[in-house]
Amino acid sequence: MATPKKPALGKGLNDIMANKGAGLGALLKGGAPANSDISEIDLSLIDVNPYQPRTEFDEEALNELAASIKQYGIIQPITLRKLDNGRYQIISGERRSRASKMAGLTRIPAYVRTADDQAMLELALVENIQRKDLDPIEIAISFQRLIDECGITQENLGDRVGKKRSTVTNFLRLLKLPEELQLGLRKGLITTGHAKALLSLDDLNDQNFLFERILNERLSVRETEEAAAEMKNPEKKKTGRTKRKTDDSYKALEDNLNGFFNSKVKFSRTDKGNGKIVIPFKNDQDLERIISLFDKLKSL
Repeated sequence: MATPKKPALGKGLNDIMANKGAGLGALLKGGAPANSDISEIDLSLIDVNPYQPRTEFDEEALNELAASIKQYGIIQPITLRKLDNGRYQIISGERRSRASKMAGLTRIPAYVRTADDQAMLELALVENIQRKDLDPIEIAISFQRLIDECGITQENLGDRVGKKRSTVTNFLRLLKLPEELQLGLRKGLITTGHAKALLSLDDLNDQNFLFERILNERLSVRETEEAAAEMKNPEKKKTGRTKRKTDDSYKALEDNLNGFFNSKVKFSRTDKGNGKIVIPFKNDQDLERIISLFDKLKSL
């Protein structure tokens, strides 16, 4: 009976494993742990990293990587740490590990190193940040976790991950957006430029209103910045698409609503005629008071 063909490890990688001293320096320049040898590890012995910052993996991209692995093998080894029970845990390369299983591989080339839990988390987060296919919120969460869970100060974080301090600060600010807006950023409905303009507004209701305008009117970043500036200073005259109508009738209506509900009602209207009325409340009791006013209106 013929012996099953062993899956390819990757172009040139078998030669490197046979003679680790030759050509290994070139691989180490790509970010692999120094003074590490490449080993072939059974995929059945590898566990995912519980500290993996990434929670979603694009299925189409995984299929494409699996197809590439079938044809060329694994070009870049993953990095593992060995556990006391003889199993291994992924430090970096979970995407490659998943794609390798999809490609039908049973073993995978890996660097094996020792790391405690905190070092494990920091390695995973830093490695994750360096990837080019992360969405801005994933990067921001990774930055925040390095601060909260690894004790790295915001001042030192830029040096640790190889980014400017201002870049780190701008990413962290994204986490101040409401969850719906963060989700819009993750899904690509808005860009970081849009998000920066939204963050210039202090009021959450204003942020949500402008976010809906971005989606409905397909505002550019420049138009969003102009709209945000006008919302912060509604008396200032604006020209172009983002101009708001602030004639006396609308101002009088807003004043009447403020008086009736005894609350700072937000009244917004676009040039196209659509808009929103937002009635804020301080607590449950205040909400009940506002609802009772609506009940009175219905009885009139």
